Amino acid sequence: MIDRRAFLAGSGAVLVAAPLAAGAQPADKIARIGYLAADLATTNPRFREAFRQGLRELGYVEGRNVVIEYRDAEGKLERLPALAAALVTLEVDVILAAAATPAAMAAKRATRSLPIVFVAVSDPIANGLVAGLARPGGNATGLSILSLTPESVGKCLELLTQTVPRVSRVAVLWHPGQLGERAERDLLKGAESAGRALGVRLQYVEARGPADFDKAFSELTKGRPGALAVWGSVTFLNERRRLVDLAAKNRLPAVYIAREYVDSGGLMAYGANIPDQFRRAATYVDKILKGAKPGDLPVEQPTKFELVINLKTARVLGLTIPESLLRQADEVIE
Repeated sequence: MIDRRAFLAGSGAVLVAAPLAAGAQPADKIARIGYLAADLATTNPRFREAFRQGLRELGYVEGRNVVIEYRDAEGKLERLPALAAALVTLEVDVILAAAATPAAMAAKRATRSLPIVFVAVSDPIANGLVAGLARPGGNATGLSILSLTPESVGKCLELLTQTVPRVSRVAVLWHPGQLGERAERDLLKGAESAGRALGVRLQYVEARGPADFDKAFSELTKGRPGALAVWGSVTFLNERRRLVDLAAKNRLPAVYIAREYVDSGGLMAYGANIPDQFRRAATYVDKILKGAKPGDLPVEQPTKFELVINLKTARVLGLTIPESLLRQADEVIE
């Protein structure tokens, strides 16, 4: 049973955010936070706002004692290393690597001493960001999203089999190279195991960027799948509306790993609440600004996953969502 619910700033822009609660930074100390993002404009703006909300909850006031230096790769992941290096040169107090494993890895490669707080990273151990979850060691810590694990993708496949009667073939659209070699190997192995247990055959189709989407859908529809699972990346999330539209055009019931896809018209999603992770990231930043070492702060993992279902999309696809599934959902969009 699923637990119930527990732009754009240019690459050199500065956004002022604010004061720490009592016992934090001295009143005359202005802290500098580097915000390294894969794409500020198209990634859901709720993420950035959730982080700022988390700071406000800790007593920060805009214009007083914190400055946020935004560096935006504008969807071009190859720019991340240079942007991370620029933040290191600025000597910010801490870098927030926002919602993309490549951003966290770029920051980690840019500095071995500057504190890094990552958000929504799938497997920080496999990617070499930390030595362990309980004691990360080194200069990085943060929040792991765990939305692309053998267990979570297995759950997504289970949801499809409950939603689409007698489905026997599921297409999987994924972006290889996002998780690290070991994590991807474990993911594929776990997905195959889950598929066999559910009596579902998986058809993998790769897409590394928007230019690949049309070809990928053309390829996957040739296999006549009964449903689609989208294993996301920051690139996919940025292009979520197009992916949702392609799934609708091909009349494919689809499950995603973040609710943002469902907000854009997707059928259903199962995954961690990303905005909540950004809000929680502010507590890590606050502790570091107060003197804590990243290596001593345990990596936080989501304890609750949310299931969101779009009934309007289900009706368009001619699907009747089982009542048992609706009772499990954290949110049903009418």
